[in-house]
Amino acid sequence: MRKIFFSFLILSILASCVPNKDLIYLQGKPLANKEIRKLNNEPYKLQVDDIITIDVRSTDENLVKLFKNNVSSNNSTTQNGGSYFTGNTVDRHGNIRLPYLGEINVLGYTTREVRSKIEENLLKFFKSKDDFFVTVKLDGIRYTVMGEVAAPGPNVIYQNQVSIIDAITNSGDITITGNRKNVQVIRFTPSGETQKFEIDLTNINAVNSEVFYIKPKDLINVMPLKQKSWGTGTTGIQSLTTIVSLFTLVTSTILIVRGL
Repeated sequence: MRKIFFSFLILSILASCVPNKDLIYLQGKPLANKEIRKLNNEPYKLQVDDIITIDVRSTDENLVKLFKNNVSSNNSTTQNGGSYFTGNTVDRHGNIRLPYLGEINVLGYTTREVRSKIEENLLKFFKSKDDFFVTVKLDGIRYTVMGEVAAPGPNVIYQNQVSIIDAITNSGDITITGNRKNVQVIRFTPSGETQKFEIDLTNINAVNSEVFYIKPKDLINVMPLKQKSWGTGTTGIQSLTTIVSLFTLVTSTILIVRGL
């Protein structure tokens, strides 16, 4: 009986512990995948509720002021969410509204294409494109992380390109009970289609995945490991403590019943 008990104890501890290899990111040797890399490098196409910042510059400052937002858009304001007020939000019809230029449809266009559209409209006020300079940028990459991370919720990173590793570590990293081999990404397209992907972040070839670099509005869902639902603990000490407590409870119950 002792042998059976100790065998059961050891197997239970081993089964309930999270293996070290399940906690390490990007293991193995990478395999080149040019098609996926090309797909990842395709420019993002704007969707409803995206926010873009537009900057017009010229030697004629008085004329340029007509197209500028009066609200301050300094760095600290932008980082504190000020871009929601100073930026240009794509409305439900796919338009942005600019002073003197009116509504411009940008749904499904890249920021470069939007810049060309604005330049064409500005030619009504300037003699040539040499007289002004236009910059159009996506106002950061906004995403939401759910599930087994330290700080779930919506977030934004002010970069042109953000990897799923950046997004997750920015949310406090995956907890020890999170399944790094099964991270789901839910993505929305300008056509209204919803796509769902899975990525194994313990495999180095995750860098070749079409969702390794996230897009605005992506939902990242980190699934739990089975050890969490078992409730036995994630380390050997935790598992041993749980099993010993359970054994003590069972033994005490048996002794009490026999005493009656």
